Amino acid sequence: MENNKTKTALVTGAASGLGFELALLLAKDNYNLILIDIDAERLDEAERNILKDYQTNITLMVKDLSLENIAQDIYANLNNAKIDVIINNAGFGMFGNFCDSDWERDSQMLNLHILTTTHLLKLLLPDMVKRGSGKILNLSSLAAFQPGPLMALYYASKGYILSFSEAISNELKGTGVTVTALCPGPTKTSFQSVVSEDAAENKIAFNMACPKEVARYGYNAMLKGKVVAIPGTINKFLSVLPRILTRNRTRKIVRKIQDKNRAS
Repeated sequence: MENNKTKTALVTGAASGLGFELALLLAKDNYNLILIDIDAERLDEAERNILKDYQTNITLMVKDLSLENIAQDIYANLNNAKIDVIINNAGFGMFGNFCDSDWERDSQMLNLHILTTTHLLKLLLPDMVKRGSGKILNLSSLAAFQPGPLMALYYASKGYILSFSEAISNELKGTGVTVTALCPGPTKTSFQSVVSEDAAENKIAFNMACPKEVARYGYNAMLKGKVVAIPGTINKFLSVLPRILTRNRTRKIVRKIQDKNRAS
């Protein structure tokens, strides 16, 4: 196996959930880590837990990734460090009618999911291409495959991540750099404590995945250079339903699920 001790991976949203599990996998493979999260306390805890089992160099950055131009700030703090793996994991969800939601929170989600993710890659990709190697894992969602009434911006922004990842993956063919979009279904992470408990994503217990398993699936897909990674047989089936059904029917089904769970 290739020696990764001189390689560095950057992980956003690394303090818990999928970000932490992915950081563990990277540490196990001897990557040096740059871990970014808004939660300083949990980020410190994540570092301690990683160092219990793995000897690696860890740099922590406490950053609010929903701020405009935060990617430029992160890039400046890297001091021209060579980044071999980028994992854009940070994200959150909101439940409710778009017309009733708070615009400040809406814009934070759009900045985080779309602008920061895109800008960070815009800054770091050229060096990867110049070196002829690099791996990128962008966290999308099963939600990316259909519109999501009552979680309109979340579904739409995850759809952007999926489409963007697929497009630049094609553009990067032959460069040695690969891009993978990980599209998990409901996963037991801190997402549940941020999005409303009324959201369907918090109530589909039969299909609630373990973050360790989802992280392992996504990590292996990234290493193989797979473009779209959908963990779980049920999720793979659900991802193709919008191709079979009309978009009108798909919208109605998602809305019905959300309304049913809100009422229960």
